[in-house]
Amino acid sequence: MGKVIGNNKKRKQRGFRIESLVDQAEAIRYLDDRIYEFNSSGLNIYDGELFTKVIRDEAGDIIAGITGWTWAMISEITLLWVKEEYRGNGLGEMLLKAAEEHIAKKGCTTILLRSYSFQAPEFYEKNGYKTVHILNDFPDSYRHHTLVKRVSMLIE
Repeated sequence: MGKVIGNNKKRKQRGFRIESLVDQAEAIRYLDDRIYEFNSSGLNIYDGELFTKVIRDEAGDIIAGITGWTWAMISEITLLWVKEEYRGNGLGEMLLKAAEEHIAKKGCTTILLRSYSFQAPEFYEKNGYKTVHILNDFPDSYRHHTLVKRVSMLIE
């Protein structure tokens, strides 16, 4: 028997299967690349770039880092982390400023990021980000913040 898919046409399943993966990095990279290709072809803009900046201690271990992407004059900071014993020493702000400079040099005008209420939304607001959406009880009793900052071009 066929299965109804999308446009209500009946199609036969042909040996497809759903798998759960233990090592997800390869699949995530693959899916991310396919979404980038789709989005880029839709806008005919192919300037996407991932970025990562880290701070290492004297032993060479990563103690803080920031990651994100730029594309189509927009950007998202996806991760910002500082090892617990180094928090409150300005490392997060250093990384945030370094990422913002990189983003501005790429010609982006908007940065998006997300933070839970138990993480650092106040830190981002202190650094010029505006909360544009709060999802309550995500997870239970906490809030999920979406923040945005408009960036002006760096003039060198």
